[in-house]
Amino acid sequence: MDLSFHRFEPDARVTALPPDLAVMLVGVVARQAASPTAMHHARLTPAAATPWFAPPHGAFNLAMAQLLTLWKQE
Repeated sequence: MDLSFHRFEPDARVTALPPDLAVMLVGVVARQAASPTAMHHARLTPAAATPWFAPPHGAFNLAMAQLLTLWKQE
């Protein structure tokens, strides 16, 4: 992993986007959300019901969470 890049460049120019672009993007997002495909996917199993994103124990990696808890208690 290369971390040698500069995080702040004092001579960098800030580009302002026109407000019309924001309005256009809001319209695009609204039309996409109202599309039949998006509405069909919204009726499918909610993400909270899948165990991948909301495990019952509350940890992404239960074994590592238990190991870190034991390590902090020492």
